[in-house]
Amino acid sequence: MIIIGIVIAAALLFMLATVTLNAAIFPRLRATAPQSASTLAFVLIPARNESATIAATVRRLLSQTYRPLEVIVLDDNSDDGTGDIAQAAAGDDPRFQLIRGSALPEGWLGKNWACQQLGQQAQGEILVFIDADVVWQPNALAAVVAEMERTRAGLLAVWPTQHTETWGERLVVPLMAMTVMAYLPLPLVHHTPWRAFAAANGQCLAFRRSTYESIGGHQSVRDSIVEDVSLARRVKGAGHSLRMADGAHLVSCRMYEDWPAVRDGYAKNIIAGYGGIPALILATLFHWTVFLLPWFWLTLGWTSPSPLWPLAPLALVLMGIVVRMISAAATCQRKRDSLLMPVSAVLMTLIAARALWWQWRQGGPSWKGRMLQT
Repeated sequence: MIIIGIVIAAALLFMLATVTLNAAIFPRLRATAPQSASTLAFVLIPARNESATIAATVRRLLSQTYRPLEVIVLDDNSDDGTGDIAQAAAGDDPRFQLIRGSALPEGWLGKNWACQQLGQQAQGEILVFIDADVVWQPNALAAVVAEMERTRAGLLAVWPTQHTETWGERLVVPLMAMTVMAYLPLPLVHHTPWRAFAAANGQCLAFRRSTYESIGGHQSVRDSIVEDVSLARRVKGAGHSLRMADGAHLVSCRMYEDWPAVRDGYAKNIIAGYGGIPALILATLFHWTVFLLPWFWLTLGWTSPSPLWPLAPLALVLMGIVVRMISAAATCQRKRDSLLMPVSAVLMTLIAARALWWQWRQGGPSWKGRMLQT
């Protein structure tokens, strides 16, 4: 048990150092105008059955302080009136355009094909791909362009502030940010060419057109479930500048509204996100060891070789909580939920099991009525 304890401590010390560094230096969007506001920005929205959110999203985007701006919504064969609702929300605003998506070609995933069509339609220098449920404050786009100018980013990957309400959301959704904050030292993401140190969130990806075209656009990741990370890696691999920024409430999103949606939403990506089933199983075992085993150790009180031995599991438990808490504080999440980190680990195990079940039963996940092949 001593050796296992040392391994856990080493892993947690690395996470603690990384999350502390990232929390201190992670860029955050600021409500400031860019130095040059003459660059045409296109905001591109792939939308499939988004009738509940698309109208508000279109209105918020057309109310942005940044000019010049154009907004294009691609209605990806929706059956709930998404396209008509988007057009009604835009009214006669000449900056808005609605296009109808063409049939999905063989070998493509739906979102990637929709984004490829959007990229071909847009003519601006800045291409901002967003999800239909992302919420934009009036000066958010100006802040995104200003950050791109400041960092000279070829791709600015914005991490929207995640709104969570139900317990399923609160205990799982913030783990996405924790993975970035605790596992990826920001200097290695921003200042090295190593593709392994690349991350992005498909809810908001802001490209310079030259960068987007040089990597082959979404065609280069046409069959990737985690196309956001794949694009980020291609940007680094091509020698362009990848930068990340926190949405800082200027850009925000509520990904899922209850536990079944959280479970299925994460399950569709998790195998691809880890790079395959063996890696997913190893990662699950690792997280059980790091975030659950110390709690069992503390509770069961295994044989103590010295009077100080009981302090070891307590220290490991506290380190795990602190890692999660620093990440929560840095990304505007509830810090008190960090006390339930073991429950989060169990829920992630259930998500992994769901993904493996889908793989076994139907060959991969499905989403919005389409099969996704891993």
